[in-house]
This record gives sequence, structure tokens and C-alpha cells, in this order.
Amino acid sequence: MKFIQKAQDPWRTVIGDDGPMVTHTCAAHQLLTLLQWNSVRHHWPHGMPVGVALNNDHAVEDLAEDLPRIALIALHFPKWVDGRAYSQAHLLRMRYRFGGEIRATGDVVADMMPLLQRTGFDAVVMRADQSRDVAERALAFFPGFYQGDVREHRPRFALPSTEQAAQTEAGFLHQGAGI
Repeated sequence: MKFIQKAQDPWRTVIGDDGPMVTHTCAAHQLLTLLQWNSVRHHWPHGMPVGVALNNDHAVEDLAEDLPRIALIALHFPKWVDGRAYSQAHLLRMRYRFGGEIRATGDVVADMMPLLQRTGFDAVVMRADQSRDVAERALAFFPGFYQGDVREHRPRFALPSTEQAAQTEAGFLHQGAGI
């Protein structure tokens, strides 16, 4: 998981509804809203990195045909208990095979890290009061999962026995617990 510090982030948002076409300055690493992207997508230079910030009430299908041109999709959590962005990330990775960066923004807390990773996020902008150290520990807390996810599609019972044994040796099963 990549932890984004806003001061070092090369991606910059564009202020205003019209986006870069108002100033005629399409530049690399602009993070546009969906409305801004839709207004410039036909004129955006191919090969120039662009990001799209998507609210969790928008359908990822709206971006499907543009995904090969997009380098970053920032999915927003308005509250940490609102999990719609998890579904968006999962769809982007599994259904649309999006290979770019999927970034969690908004009310992102350390406890969310394992599920963020399992659903396809690879970068986060954490809430200001959250500790990166705690988030990194949360990522290492579970060495394996029974259900499949975007990284390992097969559930644990469908893994070859050598992979099951490796997960068990890594501490997947707690002492005295069975499958």
C-alpha cells in the first residue's frame, strides 16, 4: 500500500467545474472530477497521465471506455462506515481489469487497510488524525484469508495443498483452531 502525503503528491486537482479547458492547460498529473473529465476527454492528449476523482455514488461503468487512458482513479469515502467505494474498486480491478492506481480518499482510517487492499486499492490518503504505523500494522495483522479477493481470486479451500500449507505455516490458523 502506498501512503500519500499531500505535500509530496504529484497529482493536483483542478479548481472549477470546467477544469483545464477554461485555461487551455492540459497538464500531466491533473486529478479531475468526473464532470471535468467528461468535458475534456475528447481533447485530452493520449499518453498524458490523467486522474479522475469519483464520488462513491457514481457508477464506475461511466469510465469504462476511458480506463486505458486514465492513470489514477481516486475513490472517495465520505464516512469510514460508507463502503460503496470498496465495491467500486473491486469492479474496477475484477470486471474492468483496471491496472492503474486506485486511491482511497476522504474519511480513511487505519482499520480499513486490510479491506482496502483486498478490494483493489493500492494507495491511500489517510485522515489527518491517523497513524501510518498503525495502518501498516493493520496490513500485516492477517497473513491469509479464507475468501478470495482481487489479489487471490480462489477461496482458501480451492488453493493447491502446498499453498494452503504455506498459509498455515505463516500463521493463518490460530493455535488450536480448525478450518
